[in-house]
Amino acid sequence: MPSVVNDSCKLCKSCVEVCPVDAFREGETQVVVSPDDCIDCGVCIAECPEGAISNSDDADAKWVQFNAEKAAIWPVAQK
Repeated sequence: MPSVVNDSCKLCKSCVEVCPVDAFREGETQVVVSPDDCIDCGVCIAECPEGAISNSDDADAKWVQFNAEKAAIWPVAQK
């Protein structure tokens, strides 16, 4: 179950810093998780100060879809 970012993300990118596989993609106002690259380690969930990240089983379906769609077109987030 990959991690999923919701709209509480403030683009602080602390999650990007701890991700061991560069699964985050960056838009203008937030990051999302690529479900194809996420290894389900959960490190980012604990790191997020906004509580904007959860696993896909606990996330609203619209955020699961949003992350997948945006991850396909946004660039890899820079650390």
